[in-house]
Amino acid sequence: MSKSFILKSTLALSIALILQPSAYASGSTPTNQELWELIQKQQSTIEQLKKQLDQTENDVADTQEAIEDVQMDQSDNGLASTKIGGYGELHYNNLDGKQDKIDLHRFVLFFEHEFNEQLRFFSELEVEHAFSSSSAPGEVEIEQAYLEYDFSRNFHLLGGVYMVPVGFINETHEPPTFYGVERNNVEKNIIPTTWWEAGIGINGEVGEGFKYDLMLSSGLNTPTTGKNAFLIRKGRQKTAEAVGESGALTARVRFTGIKGLELGLTGQYQDDITQDSLGIRAKLLETHASYQYHGFGLKALYAKWWLSGKEPKAFGRDRQDGFYIEPSYKFSLGQNQALGFFARHEAWNNTAGNNNDDKQQQTIGFNYWPDPDVVIKADYQWQNNEAGNADGFNLGIGYQF
Repeated sequence: MSKSFILKSTLALSIALILQPSAYASGSTPTNQELWELIQKQQSTIEQLKKQLDQTENDVADTQEAIEDVQMDQSDNGLASTKIGGYGELHYNNLDGKQDKIDLHRFVLFFEHEFNEQLRFFSELEVEHAFSSSSAPGEVEIEQAYLEYDFSRNFHLLGGVYMVPVGFINETHEPPTFYGVERNNVEKNIIPTTWWEAGIGINGEVGEGFKYDLMLSSGLNTPTTGKNAFLIRKGRQKTAEAVGESGALTARVRFTGIKGLELGLTGQYQDDITQDSLGIRAKLLETHASYQYHGFGLKALYAKWWLSGKEPKAFGRDRQDGFYIEPSYKFSLGQNQALGFFARHEAWNNTAGNNNDDKQQQTIGFNYWPDPDVVIKADYQWQNNEAGNADGFNLGIGYQF
């Protein structure tokens, strides 16, 4: 009950008492004694209302103090600042020369806790291919577990296990955020998405739309013999008792100062990609651009690795690179629903002994979003012989929350 409401009620009651019909004979003029008694009644009523007002104000103050105590207790216990999220995707792949497969490709849970306004924790726990055992293809992985501290609005410190800042989908790879059932081959095999390391880093913004990332982390450890020798994707250690002889330094700059436009450039250097086994220096350069104008979208990305030494060259893997371009158009269907169509051409090269021939794939398809956080996908792909000639179609459903 507000103070103004009580005061208004007091005034109304006082007027009513003054104007109320007299208990005395109709039309008779009250005596001085009767007027005095009426004033006394009014004064008594006002005193009672003032006491009620004082009590109400005290109750409000006590309630506010109790709420603040509860909020403080919740913050201390982590009840008010812990969030849970996640994403997942189910795929059906029907490709020539390969067995038809239905796969719960990923099931992921996010956990975030905010200790205070400046310090927070992020984590990502993933199960791939439904379950993991000695006879099953699945894996259980912790892809992220790191702390972030805000020195200022545009300067942040990170420490722990987190995604290397490179490409489009290494950091943002929830199914509703990209076209196609499967992740593109260039970011998968060349970058290689998803790629996380243990390390420390800083990020922030300098000027309007100029963003930066700097990360000092654990490095890759590629095989040196066999069919997987010096393949970048096979070098991910996933911070599972990772060999730490040779770390990596990653730097990225991005420009997002024009609405709908993103330009990015990433470089990484590692002193030995075989962790002091052969002394193979590795350098990565990745650049990308995306533009979104109303429903029209266009993405392009290029990435290349340089590996030193005669050993990678003997396997035809001293240079590994790839690019793709992806135009798309997204129609709004109202009620938060949308339908988008895309086409993608990609070419990449990491094939032993065949360094002059690119693997290529063309893909066309659509995404339907019944809700911005839920997607249904379908696409058809063509590959050349170097890529395995895996032609066919893919279906998928995905979500994030």
